[in-house]
Amino acid sequence: MKLIAVIILSLNFGQLAAQTLGGNTVYSFLNLPNTPQLTALGGINNSAITDDVGLSFSNPALLRSSMHAQINASFSTLYDGVRDYSCWAAMHSARWQMNFAMGVNFLDYGNVPQTDVMGNILGNFHPSDYVAQVAASRQYEKKWFYGVTFKFIHSSYGYYRSSGAALDIGINYYDSVQLFQAGLTLRNMGVQLSPYPGTTRGDLPFDLTLGLTKRLAKAPIQFSFTAHHLQQFNIRYDDTTFSNYNGFDQNNKNSSFTIDKLFRHFILAAQLFPEDRVEVTVAYNYLRRKELNIGQTSNGFTGFSFGLGVLLKKLQLRYARGFYTNTTGYNQFGLNLRLND
Repeated sequence: MKLIAVIILSLNFGQLAAQTLGGNTVYSFLNLPNTPQLTALGGINNSAITDDVGLSFSNPALLRSSMHAQINASFSTLYDGVRDYSCWAAMHSARWQMNFAMGVNFLDYGNVPQTDVMGNILGNFHPSDYVAQVAASRQYEKKWFYGVTFKFIHSSYGYYRSSGAALDIGINYYDSVQLFQAGLTLRNMGVQLSPYPGTTRGDLPFDLTLGLTKRLAKAPIQFSFTAHHLQQFNIRYDDTTFSNYNGFDQNNKNSSFTIDKLFRHFILAAQLFPEDRVEVTVAYNYLRRKELNIGQTSNGFTGFSFGLGVLLKKLQLRYARGFYTNTTGYNQFGLNLRLND
């Protein structure tokens, strides 16, 4: 009954969440993957079968008792000197039969010149974003897990500052015999508590995600299929002015246009384990490739991501590279340290 109540509560919150396309929300940095394995899996995944506590940062239902005393820390270099730091730690309470985690994701944009309306430099300011989170999860019967995350969000861009609060709810089904896991996640359900000066409250980047992962019994590989932003079918970013000027028909109703809108929700990923201590990941994000394609040129690995992990007994080392353009990508490094035996 507890699990049914969580599912109903999740769906009710989802109906209240914003139906907003990318680029039109506040705190869009919440969509960035906080850990290398998530980056390697295409940026969104709520069902991977793994012992990486970092994935529970974006899906609290992945927080398990086996992750007790595990710490995840990651660092990524984004474009133009932007730095992304993340730290996440978990513990299990035998008394309450619950798992807990807490941590923070911090974006540092470096020093930016501050100017007046005439372009005269008045000094520098240091913009930043961060989200602090506390999560809890619990097992229901043998195969079900559910969890919730509470978030405090803050942005500071000199004079322009804003704070918000949000909630994530996750549900997972895991069959250890069939090596199959499914996940349902509702992320970033919340409100902007204090808007930026001179603005009204904006919508948070809500995402309803369904994921499936299957690990083969007789081969060291697992596949993940993730469908994101299921609360809205058409997530194409339509710029009417640009489309009209260039002769693009955004109202085309033919079958290929419908298929394109459908596939923008999907991310495909595969993870290979050539031996117990090595993990190789590759993924393809269709939406990312379509939105970042440049016309009349080769787009290379845009939309793809890759990852490599070395999994020792008490230490996991991971590296991931995600491609957002045809020539460059961003790198992310992370480690998981287990403090107990």
